[in-house]
This record gives sequence, structure tokens and C-alpha cells, in this order.
Amino acid sequence: MNTTKKIVTASMLAALVCVATMIIKIPSPLNGYINLGDCIVLLAGWLLSPFYGFLAAGTGSALADIFSGYIAYAPATFVIKGLMAVIAYFGFRLIHKRTGSLVSRILSGTLAEIVMVLGYFIFEGFLYGFVSSLVNIPANAVQGVAGLIIGIILIKIFEKNKILLQ
Repeated sequence: MNTTKKIVTASMLAALVCVATMIIKIPSPLNGYINLGDCIVLLAGWLLSPFYGFLAAGTGSALADIFSGYIAYAPATFVIKGLMAVIAYFGFRLIHKRTGSLVSRILSGTLAEIVMVLGYFIFEGFLYGFVSSLVNIPANAVQGVAGLIIGIILIKIFEKNKILLQ
């Protein structure tokens, strides 16, 4: 894939992450919200290189925070969601040869979602205190499970229709 196509694809996925994050927002206890952006974050990791996946996932998610009035969360979201895409990429590549596509997607996506839950726990711990930030772990876990399930459904559709980009 040439550089222009990589940039355009990453930009498209960043926009999709932003829209998926903003379209359904369920408030969580500590000033955050549950959303569906994680499914596209995982797609960015599975479809793009680590660099472009990081940028697509991080930028789209951070923009959603900015546009939604959660500006304080945007820098942490950029890093956390970007890392999720990188973890999904490398996790899939490392596990795929031993387990096959579905299992490697489940495992790499689960690891990425665990990093998301821990990342927000740490970030919110510094903002609100670590005991207080425990209250958002279940909400972030629900978001992670939904993102993983929908992300796997989407990547299977992409595979079936040969829309794999690498």
C-alpha cells in the first residue's frame, strides 16, 4: 500500500472512530462516557501498521473527546486508544500463527481492552483519586466487551469481502 493510501485510510478510520465514539454516549460515574468507538480502534489496529493504527485510533478518539466537551481527557485518550491499536496489531501478529484468525483477534482485542481499562483507571486515579476511579472500571469493561464483539464482527465482514488493507 502506498503512502497516500495509508494516510487516506488512517484518516477515514480516525473519522469513523470519532463518529462511532460520539454517536452513542452513555455517561459513566466519573465524568466519562461509554461509547462504541473501541470497535473501530481495534479495526485500525488490525488493518493498519502500528504507526498509522496508533494515529487513526488516537486522533479519532481524542477529537471525539474534544468535540464532546471532555477536553481534559483528550491527551490521555490519544495515548490510550493509540496504544490499543498497537497492541491489537502486534498481539494479532504474534498469536495468529499459532491459533488462527478468530482466536488471535479475541486475544489481541481483549489485551487491548484491558490496557484501555487500566489506562483510564490510572488517568482518572490522578484526576479524582485511585479509590474513586475504581467506580469506572465496570463501565469501561462493558465498553471494552462491546467494542471487542462489534470489532470482531466488522473484521470478519472485511475478511469475507477481502477488504484487508495490508
